[in-house]
Amino acid sequence: MAPPPLPLFSPSPKPPPPPPWLHGPSTQTHNPSPSPAAPPPHAEAAPPNKPRHHGPKPAPARHTGGKAAAKPLTAGVPGGRTRRAVLGIIRRVRSLELSDPPRPFPARNDAAAAAVLPFHLPVEPREQFHEAAVKGKPRAVPWAAAWDEGLKVALRREKKAREPTRAETELAAGELDRLRRVARGMGRWARAKKAGVTDEVVGDLRREWARGEELAAVRIVEPLRRNMDRAREILEIKTGGLVVWTKGDIHFVYRGSNYQQNTKHSHYFMSDAQNMKQNVPTTQLEYSNEGEVLTNANSKADDAFQEKYQSICGQKDEEPVKGTLYEREVNRLLDSLGPQFVDWWWNTPLPVDADLLPEFVPGFKTPFRQCPPGVRPTLADEELTYLRKLARPLPTHFALGRNTRLQGLAAAILKLWEKSLIAKIAVKVGIQNTNNEQMAWNLKHLTGGTVILRNKDFIILYRGKDFLPGGVAQTVIQREAQVHDEQVKEEEARLKAVDSLQMVGGMSSEESSVGTFREYQNFQADHVHGNTENSNTIIELEAEKHRLEKELKDQEWKLSILNKKIERSNQALAKLHNSWSPSEESADKELLTEEEKAMFCRIGRKMDGLVLLGRRGIFDGVIEEIHQHWKHKEVVKVITKQNQARQIMYTANLLEVETGGILIAVEKLPTSHSIILYRGKNYHRPEKSSSSNLLTKREALRRSIEVQRRGSVKYFARERQKSILDLKRRLRYVARQIKYRTSRS
Repeated sequence: MAPPPLPLFSPSPKPPPPPPWLHGPSTQTHNPSPSPAAPPPHAEAAPPNKPRHHGPKPAPARHTGGKAAAKPLTAGVPGGRTRRAVLGIIRRVRSLELSDPPRPFPARNDAAAAAVLPFHLPVEPREQFHEAAVKGKPRAVPWAAAWDEGLKVALRREKKAREPTRAETELAAGELDRLRRVARGMGRWARAKKAGVTDEVVGDLRREWARGEELAAVRIVEPLRRNMDRAREILEIKTGGLVVWTKGDIHFVYRGSNYQQNTKHSHYFMSDAQNMKQNVPTTQLEYSNEGEVLTNANSKADDAFQEKYQSICGQKDEEPVKGTLYEREVNRLLDSLGPQFVDWWWNTPLPVDADLLPEFVPGFKTPFRQCPPGVRPTLADEELTYLRKLARPLPTHFALGRNTRLQGLAAAILKLWEKSLIAKIAVKVGIQNTNNEQMAWNLKHLTGGTVILRNKDFIILYRGKDFLPGGVAQTVIQREAQVHDEQVKEEEARLKAVDSLQMVGGMSSEESSVGTFREYQNFQADHVHGNTENSNTIIELEAEKHRLEKELKDQEWKLSILNKKIERSNQALAKLHNSWSPSEESADKELLTEEEKAMFCRIGRKMDGLVLLGRRGIFDGVIEEIHQHWKHKEVVKVITKQNQARQIMYTANLLEVETGGILIAVEKLPTSHSIILYRGKNYHRPEKSSSSNLLTKREALRRSIEVQRRGSVKYFARERQKSILDLKRRLRYVARQIKYRTSRS
């Protein structure tokens, strides 16, 4: 009798025979009484000849019997080493177990067994496998699920159980279905703001309920739309209703069966308070133990929520604690820093609302810092990258929406830094005139930390290597004061001893202060504490002079590199210029009257065919093309893109000399210039159309590139020269200021 099938994998309807590598080289070894081979099915009754047709050819039938069915476990399993392939292997192993259970082998010697079974895969029984797994705890293999029921369940990725909403738990199923049917027919809704569910949105919902409607719809926008579950919680907390249905980004809120109109501020029920206590973690609305009262003049609904929430927190919580230990610790830490930001658009834990913290803290000052000896206070690139990666999975600690008056937030950050290296601050969305750059600058100067990341969404502050907690800082300051007092007492005792020795032994009154505390005090007075405004100015001027000298040296070095590039370009151009020589102008030139010139000029203007001069300028190909035009026409029009008049006239004269024609006119076009040439009355086509004394097309391109490169380098060389002259002028001015200040001191 076959064992019952596993619930995870069902056996195939027609299990294949066992493979030879598991039970021996041939399947006939397990059947002691072989039966005569049956004829193949197709040999018993041959079907009649069917008429041929031109349809698609049927796929050949697969061979399922014989040795072709004994495939390895990984044969035909797509996906390679993926989860799908592993599940296929497990299914095949289970099919083998159901089709052919293991049988006891007859006793034989080791030599015969080695000859018959060249390869054997030992499959341990379930009890042995369980004992080995418990004893040695080996790594679980995918196919172990065929034997172990518990491991089989562990391989499956179970989905997280969906938590029912408040509407599903508090309302009856029939009532909930009725409300959802009503919600499907609604076509009007309120629109939430970018800042979240504000007082205006809550007022729109209550006005809908005041008209007699049971449901009110609200459309959620970014960034709260990213987390619709959180949006549902905020709506239920602020309105006191129940979200009965969600369609896309629209929530439908039910006012409740015991809704009362004309209620003051927010509408809450005692049944809603317990649910709110489950959804929102406990928090303290006091900023410190001294009893500082936090005021919020932004919204009346928030005040009502705080009052109701305080009454909820006063009740005894008899329900079991929810959440992991990490979540509870984070909530406890954030509760000690300030009130929570209820409109937070991500999941819990909710950050602290920094706008509700006090704007000014009496006696607040930037904390004392001291870096350990041998430690560099600045951050290296690797350390900065590590801190940014460390801050990515951390929860957000604060939500900030104002730029100034951040002493309360700075005090909370200093308290947070005693337990965390990083303070993560989110910039509120939808609040006008927020500037993350100004926020980061103010927090950096109030706390003394390091800004490791700042953008439109987050500001991340690192406490720094020189950060000292409050108790440690006070201990260090007290210890330094004690050391200073001891040094003063030792100096006084040394002076008394020196005076007594002078009176007894008649020693000289001249005394040396080398190695004494007085020398240290004199050094501090002269070089540390005795720096006047004039000496500080001299130090700044010396630093400016050193910076200018260094920059001047760099600019001169860069100018020398540019000059070398100009020299290389000049050498390359000289080499190209030596490879061609312009033709000499003919002394016997034809003369044309003004009427002939005007006629040829009109003809040239109306011509459609033209010769275009590109960046290569004049080379042998241009002259050959002009002669091709003169083969059929007397006049040719040449278009050039040059802008300077000197370059245009040089090009026109060079074309006249090289072609042997007559220059008729040079005219201005909207975006270029045209050069009109007449071939002459006694024109004879040359034997060689291309001139050997001019550059080739490739050499002309090289010349154009070198000319362009030299012009660009010359421009930057001139700019560098101007900056060098300006640096020298500033350096002379700083030197005069230093000389003047030194003479005064």
